[in-house]
Amino acid sequence: MAEHQRLTATPDQRRVLRRAWPHMRPERRGITLALLAGAAATATTVAVPAVIGAGVDQILQRDRTGLFTAVAALTVLALLRLLLFRRSELLLIAVGERVVRGLRELAVTRLSRAPLRFLEGHPSGDLLRRTTTEIADLANFVRGQLPDVLTVAAYLLFTTVLLLTYSPLLTLALALVFVPAIVCVLRLFKKAANPAFAAEAAAAGTVATTYRELVQSREMLQTGGGIGFWRERFLADNERRYRAARRSQRSLFLISLARIVQSLTTAVLLLAGGWLAARGSISVGTVVVFILATRQLFDSAAQASNLVGQVQISLVGLARLLDLLTTTAPRAGLHAPRRAPDDTGRGGTVTAERGVLEIEDLHYSYVTGTEVLGGISVRVEPGERVGLVGPTGSGKTTLAKLMTGLYAPDSGTVRYDGHDLADLTPAELRRRIVLIPQRVHMIEGTFLDNLRLVPGDPDERSIAEAVEHLGLADWTGSLDEGLHTALGRGTGRLSAGELQLIGLVRAALLDPAVLVLDEATADIDPDTARTLETAIDTLRADRTLIVIAHREATIKRLPRIIRLDENALIAQN
Repeated sequence: MAEHQRLTATPDQRRVLRRAWPHMRPERRGITLALLAGAAATATTVAVPAVIGAGVDQILQRDRTGLFTAVAALTVLALLRLLLFRRSELLLIAVGERVVRGLRELAVTRLSRAPLRFLEGHPSGDLLRRTTTEIADLANFVRGQLPDVLTVAAYLLFTTVLLLTYSPLLTLALALVFVPAIVCVLRLFKKAANPAFAAEAAAAGTVATTYRELVQSREMLQTGGGIGFWRERFLADNERRYRAARRSQRSLFLISLARIVQSLTTAVLLLAGGWLAARGSISVGTVVVFILATRQLFDSAAQASNLVGQVQISLVGLARLLDLLTTTAPRAGLHAPRRAPDDTGRGGTVTAERGVLEIEDLHYSYVTGTEVLGGISVRVEPGERVGLVGPTGSGKTTLAKLMTGLYAPDSGTVRYDGHDLADLTPAELRRRIVLIPQRVHMIEGTFLDNLRLVPGDPDERSIAEAVEHLGLADWTGSLDEGLHTALGRGTGRLSAGELQLIGLVRAALLDPAVLVLDEATADIDPDTARTLETAIDTLRADRTLIVIAHREATIKRLPRIIRLDENALIAQN
């Protein structure tokens, strides 16, 4: 079995910002300007204790002019601080939003081009959380907390420089008491927080997946009496998330130890500063500067403790998003056709409008050691009508996905017009081979919106002509507002057969050379089945038609039958 990469529930959070830098590089100029403005704003705040300390010394010296100068300087600093902080915040938010928007668009693009095996192999709730909730959390962090995080970091740097300028001896005392203790607290927090927050994010993804399964399987659960089982599973998943959240909150409690460290440091500074001032080694103003500056330092540390949890959540979300982007990055050898740089259909191999579909020695496995298809070889001529039949589990749907390029084989080749499907651009492949799955997917919108889910964005006139050509005008006309009827997601207002008709109209708009229908007439009423089969006959023209079918009436209409059994082709007639 060809290997395909999987996402990590709790990806590595080390050097996550370094790994994210390539996505931020286009905004480096804006980031630099925002950081410079923020640094200037922080410098004005850090300068306040120095000005107050100078003012205290002027009071002790009874220098009124010096005191008024200090008051004027404080006024100027306050105005500058207001303007610079606002400018920095606006620049940082603008840059951050652009980066987050780029990440969101890249994640959606990568998922839309990801191999089908990758999408099928991961819980939809986890993929949804990584591309919506966690990106939204990251955007909220950029808007709300990132400016504060950078301000706190600048406070720590500038305050240290200020204190060293005034008294290296007092700064040394501060460092000896404060730094080792606070480093110890932060290390304890990091050790507990990294796995705790990662586990909480993974547990939240599991809860989202379980809930999504309920929505998708509600009919089966209600009719089959499975609600109780699902509820127990959901409660168990939710309990695991609750416990993970409690572990995260317990790790946050460690940060509160910083307050004890702050109190101890203030006491030491007062004693040491008073002693030095009494000896005349430093002025009273210098002691005031140290007390006020360290107060700012501690306030910054307290603010940092409040931000640490949000920073950790954002780093975990960013790590999970980067894991998704890395895993879905284009690479050869995965279970999907190789993507050409130009996804519009321009350039690349151009195939014939009607060509031979060849399957040669095809092998495929979902699980190593257990082949679903082993050594399949089939040739379908242009314009042939072929039925693909066999018992459940014989590999019919898998073969359909392989022959339409949705899966790539472990070995062997699928060719159209002599070209390996892996060598065709996505646009060329979609133009030539189309699969109508047994379950036709719908989007929120009108009938017309759902029919437009094909390349080229056909207009209403083209769609109406396709509907008329297939003999379905009476059906669409019977809807409340015709093609403009709002369907919601469609599954509640349309029958299984009517959903297949929508898939057929989509295929008609594409005009493919090869049309593959997976159980198109299964589980639908005879009248709708006849309408569908008539539309298929109309659509056929000279195109190749491959039908996966159980229905005897459908099989009899097909001149050639390929039978699958025991994972291999056993007969053609």
